[in-house]
Amino acid sequence: MEVGAGTRVTLHFALRLAATGEAIDSTHGGSPATFTVGDGSLPEGFERLLFGLPAGQEASFTVEPADAFGEAREENLRMLPRAQFGASIELEPGTVIAFDAPGGHVSGVVRSIEGDLVVIDFNHPLAGRTLVFDVAVLNVEPA
Repeated sequence: MEVGAGTRVTLHFALRLAATGEAIDSTHGGSPATFTVGDGSLPEGFERLLFGLPAGQEASFTVEPADAFGEAREENLRMLPRAQFGASIELEPGTVIAFDAPGGHVSGVVRSIEGDLVVIDFNHPLAGRTLVFDVAVLNVEPA
C-alpha cells in the first residue's frame, strides 16, 4: 500500500534548513510519527510529497516556503508600545511572547526594539525558509 488519501502513515522524518543544513526537528533516535493523511498533522505541501511512497521507502525533498510554512509577510510584523509589556518582561530580540487572542493564545517573536516601540513578528518561525524534508516510511495502512 502507498501513502495517499485515506491512509494512516508511520514514518521517521528529519527537517533541516536548506541553506545551512541546520536540523530543525527529527524523530530519529525516538519514536516515529504516525498520522492520518488529511488530519492536519502535516502541512498539505509535505503530505503531497509523500503520496505514492510505500512502506520501506526513504526519500528526501526540498520544500519551498509556499509548500511549507508560507512566505514571511510584512503585515505580520507589529509595532507595539514598550509600556504594553510591563517592566517585569525582559525584551530582547529573539524573545518569544504569548499574546491573548480570540480562541486562545498566539506567539510572537521580538525582532527589535526601536525607542519606545517593540517590533513583534507573528509569522511562523519557518515562514520564508526553504526546507529539506527527509523521510523513511515505516508503515502505510488504511485509515
